[in-house]
Amino acid sequence: MLSAFAEGSLFGERHGAGPPAVVALHGWGRSRHDFAAVLEGIPSVALDLPGFGSSPPPPEPWGSRGYGEAVAAVLEELLSAGDGERDGGIVVLGHSFGGNVAVQLAASRPDLVAALVLAGTPRLVAPDEASRSRPRPKAAFRLFRAAHRAGLVGPAAMERARQRYGSADYRAASGVMREVLVRVLAEDLEPELRALRCPVRLVWGELDSAVPVSSARRAAELLGPAARLDVLAGIGHLVPLDKPGALRRALSDLLGGPSGAAAPEPAPPGEPAPGGTGEQALGEQAPAGGGDPDATALPA
Repeated sequence: MLSAFAEGSLFGERHGAGPPAVVALHGWGRSRHDFAAVLEGIPSVALDLPGFGSSPPPPEPWGSRGYGEAVAAVLEELLSAGDGERDGGIVVLGHSFGGNVAVQLAASRPDLVAALVLAGTPRLVAPDEASRSRPRPKAAFRLFRAAHRAGLVGPAAMERARQRYGSADYRAASGVMREVLVRVLAEDLEPELRALRCPVRLVWGELDSAVPVSSARRAAELLGPAARLDVLAGIGHLVPLDKPGALRRALSDLLGGPSGAAAPEPAPPGEPAPGGTGEQALGEQAPAGGGDPDATALPA
């Protein structure tokens, strides 16, 4: 059932019984529904981030830090309502853009966040040389843009050029959400990642073409002993949909005994049981995710 949080500024869906131990944040262009299988039976809340699902857009063009501040208000509300039962904070699960928000939240408000689970999260580390060599916008669009800046092309013609040459996410976004997208795409979260002091589980699709697993490995190296990376064989960007059990096991590891979390699903044959440190290769095969609008919006 849909619930309102932070005086109606965000909406989300509660799962399980008892004070929420987990808050889940979805990717760009997606919604709380991505986490239905992940959170079944776990005391938790899956939010619709501002501008997606049932939540209204932000009042101005936020970056991921502004989104993190909005989610912080929800965590404060949940912790206060729990009468101190979650004194150590809440585990925050973030997929793709939701992971960006989760990192900003944990870096700025460590008192609210017990641990992070991140999947397919872009811009965690500074881009390597291969990532820096992205193709430039098409020459025709660059000409339109230059003409627009010089006052030779009006707003309507410029918008037609954006619709023709922009990414799928850029074309789908409008108003403040288009400005949010542009701002988020320019972010670098490595300073915030370095500031984290909580445990971090990185759960990554081996076939993620939007945010390659090499980015996750570099993030794990930067985080050191506080991090563990699970690589999911045969899985693409949409980990919450294609491999919900891997995220459930990560949450169960972090929540532990008295948290009230649902028991993890049994590990499939040949797949390691929860626990341990370092990188794990999880071998269950499943169809790779595809067609995710977030994949083109927020590449690594």
